[in-house]
Amino acid sequence: MIKFFLMVNKQGQTRLSRYYEHVEINKRTILEAEVIKNCLSRSKDQCSFIEYKDFRLVYRQYAALFVVVGINETENEMAVYELIHNFVEVLDKYFSRVVSQTLNLLCFFIGFS
Repeated sequence: MIKFFLMVNKQGQTRLSRYYEHVEINKRTILEAEVIKNCLSRSKDQCSFIEYKDFRLVYRQYAALFVVVGINETENEMAVYELIHNFVEVLDKYFSRVVSQTLNLLCFFIGFS
């Protein structure tokens, strides 16, 4: 099961976040900071799957944009990895070039918080 979905730029700023389980606002900030630190500190040669607390992180980097998905232990990491890629491809087709400003527009249209 997917627990959360984040899109983050290289500076560590969250551009899009969606939680599928209730997480208090102050805990979200701490969680996002730790998750971002873990993903940004890894090299491109390292695996895109990270064990983190009681769940796993699956992430992909597209230019200056990181897409991070938090999942439980029973979810298939490769399926989520492909889901991320398909999501970015759809954004790229629709907006022609996915950048940080595109995400702000996307959030406005679909109501992500």
